[in-house]
Amino acid sequence: MSKKQDEKRIRRHKRIRAKIAGTAERPRLSVFKSNKYLYAEIIDDVAGRTLAAASSLEFNKKVKDEAREVGKTIAQRAGDKKIKKIVFDRGGYVYTGKVKALADGARDGGLVF
Repeated sequence: MSKKQDEKRIRRHKRIRAKIAGTAERPRLSVFKSNKYLYAEIIDDVAGRTLAAASSLEFNKKVKDEAREVGKTIAQRAGDKKIKKIVFDRGGYVYTGKVKALADGARDGGLVF
């Protein structure tokens, strides 16, 4: 990703984060993409704690299949902690491709957002 694209994404992310926040009842599902991997974590912003996390480092599949698996894994780990409802934070990324596949996997796993 070029420096200019990354700067635009960071500006979008800051604008989004000003509007949404995770609570203990409804934590935030945050997404981050590196050039090679996809990361997701469920965060309680009030307490400042990560409740569950998953990444594509754990899998060795095709890109969109990996993203869907990360979504299912994060949903399963959230279910273990009795979390059903979340706020989705796409991290300034466009809601297509890997981000959409992760969200679909999380919904398939039982998360509501």
